[in-house]
Order: sequence, then structure tokens, then C-alpha cells
Amino acid sequence: MSDMSRQHEEVLLDYEALAEAWARKGWLMRAIALCKVILRLEPAHEPTRRLLERLDARCLDRLLSPGPPVPMSGLLELAHDSGASEGEGPRASLSSGLDPREFQSALEALEPRIFQPGETIVEEGQPGNSMFALVEGSVEVVRTLKSGRQRTVAFLSEGDFFGEMSLLSDAPRFATVRAFERTAVLELSRERLERILKRHPAVEDVLLGFHRERLLEDVLRGNPLFRTLTPERREALGRELQLCSMPAGASVFEQGQEVDALYLLLRGRCQVHFRHPDGREFHLQTLREGDLFGESSLMLGVPAMAAVRTDTPCMLLRLDWGSCDRHLLSQPEVSEALSRLSNERLMNTAGFFWESVVH
Repeated sequence: MSDMSRQHEEVLLDYEALAEAWARKGWLMRAIALCKVILRLEPAHEPTRRLLERLDARCLDRLLSPGPPVPMSGLLELAHDSGASEGEGPRASLSSGLDPREFQSALEALEPRIFQPGETIVEEGQPGNSMFALVEGSVEVVRTLKSGRQRTVAFLSEGDFFGEMSLLSDAPRFATVRAFERTAVLELSRERLERILKRHPAVEDVLLGFHRERLLEDVLRGNPLFRTLTPERREALGRELQLCSMPAGASVFEQGQEVDALYLLLRGRCQVHFRHPDGREFHLQTLREGDLFGESSLMLGVPAMAAVRTDTPCMLLRLDWGSCDRHLLSQPEVSEALSRLSNERLMNTAGFFWESVVH
């Protein structure tokens, strides 16, 4: 055996020993990721293949063990149990809806990647062709504000997922994600996901459900309108909010049409248009992420006073009137905030109408 071959074999043995040590400590996904690295270097390395089979089986044992479902953040605990922080509710679970075969296919499709501090993993506005699970390290999530400035909106650490929505739709990336330190991830590409979905179509529903739950957690906790609600009422409201996706150029509702829901724009951009009685149409407003609309019809019981159309691919939260009545209008602070917003928009529309008449 040549010196080069001997060194190669020693590296593989060192990696294998490290993967075994991580597995003994319970860092299963970290060990799985390292096994995948070994098999990239030596696809026929039988000891590693046997170790990977045992690690996959241990992950499945955890998934199927008695008691409450183990969230994927728990299976991706790696260095520690990365479940909900103290004082927070449980995290959205990605794995609890997968059966063993689906979970096994997902594990097999993941590819390890390494990013250095400051390196961009995904970039806002770019097409999304993969999703990621954080194996080691941490990342910062950066959004571009209405002013054009960038702001860090979140930090993600071991066990967290990101990029799943762009992977499941044609929407561009909603944020830039950068490695905050040396970071290892497992990547699932669109091509590999499509192969999984052909064998296990239910995986798509699980991914969409996971993303919906996480969106609701963020919206209900962070939006000023919902922040005053009690945790119990937010939880009840979350069960009735509907997540809907619309392509660019779609009509959410038209002027004069009956509106049957309150909308919150989660992702994308909408345009509001007012049609004058003489047939001319004017641009009233651009709606951006976080904006509510439909509140005037809710508060006044009138048809839409303007048209709302998507300018980009959009994701919206929809709450029907019955749910609004049960969860929002019964709360004085929320009802007052909706009334103020409705009055402001009424005045803007009226002012625009008279200005167009004068001119």
C-alpha cells in the first residue's frame, strides 16, 4: 500500500471513529452527516455504511418511541436538545408527520455542506432550489426593509430548518441567510425532493404543514395587531387562519366585490387600484409584507372600495368574518386598531376620489 493510500485509509478510520463517538453521545445527525462525508471519499467503505444504517435506525427508533412525537429539532439536536427555549411553546414538528419510510428517504437525500463565517447560504430574491437543516454552527437571517436597509431578523442554530418554502414553490428566497460562524448544514435539493415525492407524496403535505405552523408562530407572536391577544386566544386564532399562495398578477378581490375575509400579506407585494365611475383606474397604494387589508369591509359591512392584485408571487393569511368576529372584534384593543386603519383608508380613498374629480 502506498503512503498516499495509507494516509487516505487513516483519515477514513479517524472520521469513522469520530462518527462513532458522536453517535455514543447521542449526536445522531452530526454522526450521520460525517458518515455521508466518508462515503463521498470512499463510496464502498463498508464499516461506514453499516454505521450509517445503525444511525438511521436509531433516528427511527426515536421517531417511533412511546410518548409525544419527537420534533425534527430534537432529532437534529446534535450537540444538545434544541427544542423550544425556556418559556416558549413547542416548536413546529417536521418529522412527526412522516412515517418511517418517508423519514428514511429524507435522510438518505440530504447532502452535507460547509460554510465559512459571513458566507451566504441563500440570497433574498434569488430562486430557491433547496432547503437546509443546520447540523453545526449558526446563521443569521437578514431581510431587506421597505426603506432598502437590511436588518437581521433572526438567528438559527443547530436543529433549525430554512429554505423550505422557496423549495416547495416558485417563489424567490424571502431572506438572505449567512453563516454566523463556521457552519455545517445538510442540504435537500429540489431534484432530490422531487424523487422523494414520487415515492412518498405525503412528504409535501408535511413540509407545507411545518412551514404553515412556523409562519403562524412568527406572525401571531410578532404582529402588533395580534400581540395583545392572550396565548390561548392566539392559539385558537392560529387554528382558523388559512395560508394561501397566489401567483403574480392574480386578483385577491375587485372593487365592488363582496369581501368575506381579513387578509395579512406575509410574503410578496400587492397593488391597490381605485376605479373612477368614468372608467379610469388609479393606483392608490402598494401593500407590503406585514400589511393588513380587507378591514373596511369587515368594519363597515360594505363591498370592496378598491381592487387588490398581486404584484409578485404572494403568500397571504386569510381569516374569515366569523373567525374575525370570535377572536378579534370581541377584543376592544384589536377592534379599535382595525377601526383606525379602516378610517385612515376611507379618508385616503375619499381624498383621492375628490382629487380625481377636480382634475
